[in-house]
Amino acid sequence: MRKVLVSIALASATVASTAVVVSPAMAQPGRGYQQPNRGHQQAIHREIRQDINELERRIQQAQQRRTISPREAQGLRREAIQIRQLYNRFSRNGLDRREVRELEQRINRVHRQLRFQQRDWDRRWR
Repeated sequence: MRKVLVSIALASATVASTAVVVSPAMAQPGRGYQQPNRGHQQAIHREIRQDINELERRIQQAQQRRTISPREAQGLRREAIQIRQLYNRFSRNGLDRREVRELEQRINRVHRQLRFQQRDWDRRWR
């Protein structure tokens, strides 16, 4: 009887010490504690930054090629800067779907305005 009690006590002590030893390891930051879509979020951030950079590059290129006037370029550039500032404000706490959609819509709107300005045949400024 005594051997049974000692073995039960020993077994329970072993289980308890194992749980104590394993607990700190389980509490370490790892796969379970990370945001589930962190890689996806990084891709979205990279894509939006690339879109803004591409927009600014196209505005600069259109002005250099004289397909838009300096005044038109200035207005489009101002809107691109506002989009970048909005992105910076939104990205502080991570982007949600609404913010991503709003940024994409604004970028697309400026792209459309740029295409319109390039095709309006307003070449009096040359």
